[in-house]
Amino acid sequence: MHFISQELEDYVEQHSENEPELLAALNKETYQKILLPRMLSGHFQGRVLSMLSKLIRPINILEIGTYTGYSALCLCEGMQENGVLHTIDIKEELVDFQRKHFDKSPWGKQIVQHLGEAIDIIPALDIKFDLVFIDADKENYLNYFELIVPRMNKGGIILSDNVLWSGKVLEPLHPKDISTKILLKYNQRLKEDPRVETVLLPIRDGLTVSRVL
Repeated sequence: MHFISQELEDYVEQHSENEPELLAALNKETYQKILLPRMLSGHFQGRVLSMLSKLIRPINILEIGTYTGYSALCLCEGMQENGVLHTIDIKEELVDFQRKHFDKSPWGKQIVQHLGEAIDIIPALDIKFDLVFIDADKENYLNYFELIVPRMNKGGIILSDNVLWSGKVLEPLHPKDISTKILLKYNQRLKEDPRVETVLLPIRDGLTVSRVL
């Protein structure tokens, strides 16, 4: 679902920072070789993630949902020199693809890949995070949020992707549509939870920025 016209989206990209060469190559190879390439953040959202990370200047970053590594590299652009990004994904077949592109970047040695269920991995990470990006299975968004908040530094930022879910959040809810049902609850939780302050941005498929109080 396009929330603005394709022409306007093109104009937005043309008047935002250029996509770095490394990420353009990753973008291209994802579309050539990987299933469901639309899951990739892409040029504009990637520049948004990069800008937010540069404003936050995080030391420790957590990403839930690596896919091919595009968003991880965008988030690394603002990471401090001694920073580390931990990224979690369940797809073993993508690990080597991710690592190939991570190692082409300046942050290869600062990116830690975790393979498995985030619900199991997050509790084992004895780390306080400055920046978290949630972009994984929607059914667990509420669970991820509850695991993450106690592990955030004060003033840390939680970014949640796909919160508009192609506009389904405005449509009549189908009884079997668990993802939309959870996202509706999740969006309401972020609005009402006293531990965070939140703004929902209509960027691409919806990006929520939540600051931990």
